[in-house]
Amino acid sequence: MKKIKNVGVIGGGLMGSGIAQVSAAAGFPTAVREVSEDLCAKSRQSIEKTLAKGIERGKVTPAERDATLKNLRFVTRLEDLADSDLFIEAVVEDLDVKNSLWSQLDQIARPDAIFASNTSSLTIIAMATASGRPDRMLGLHFFNPVPLMKLVEVVRTITTSEETEQRALDFVKGLGKEPIRAKDSSGFIVNLLLIPYMLDAINALEANVATVEDIDKGMQLGAGHPMGPFTLLDFVGLDTAYKIAEIMFEEYRDRRYAPPPLLKRMVLAGMLGKKSGK
Repeated sequence: MKKIKNVGVIGGGLMGSGIAQVSAAAGFPTAVREVSEDLCAKSRQSIEKTLAKGIERGKVTPAERDATLKNLRFVTRLEDLADSDLFIEAVVEDLDVKNSLWSQLDQIARPDAIFASNTSSLTIIAMATASGRPDRMLGLHFFNPVPLMKLVEVVRTITTSEETEQRALDFVKGLGKEPIRAKDSSGFIVNLLLIPYMLDAINALEANVATVEDIDKGMQLGAGHPMGPFTLLDFVGLDTAYKIAEIMFEEYRDRRYAPPPLLKRMVLAGMLGKKSGK
């Protein structure tokens, strides 16, 4: 079974840059594709900033930083990823955008290359046909912040081959992450349980059950959570939570996944949490 050696990451935003960093840090030559030179520079700066913080905290040595950056390159053309054994997509959560990308990549990538989506809510099978290689398509769902979070959901579809899944599992372990197998259903394992929890917190706030602070403190001290649901929402991004909830509600038609009115109003007002400072 062929091992993964070179990695291509499509999308250099928050998740894409984190995935690229851990891949390069684990010794995999990694190429990040963004749509412009400015965005490439921004992605590289984000990784450099994260590595600098790691050095400050004693988690990363200067030699490890240098080795990580040496394994990274940033490109604007998909063709520059052609030698990748594994393509990891981390672009906007829009099925049409993703499927257009997979169709293009199928013309560029080697026949034995694996395609993986970092989607957090869309089903992988919805991309499998567009990929042109349904047996070599699966989900690799990383968590934010990628350098710190140990978990990766490995999502196999009804068409994914056993070899593809095993190569992906070996790759995740090679990153120093902990893989778990998840069914190809919207939300997989974590968001299937986490999104209703966060939405319930918003509903409880709207029902005047308690304040934001007391709900957060209750879940921290009463349930042992590292942070409360509102702190988590601020960290995830209210727009991201809203989009995931919409996709999951469309999939399941279950009111547990319906975005509360307050969440929609805050997203419309640009009050997205940490990313917007509101």
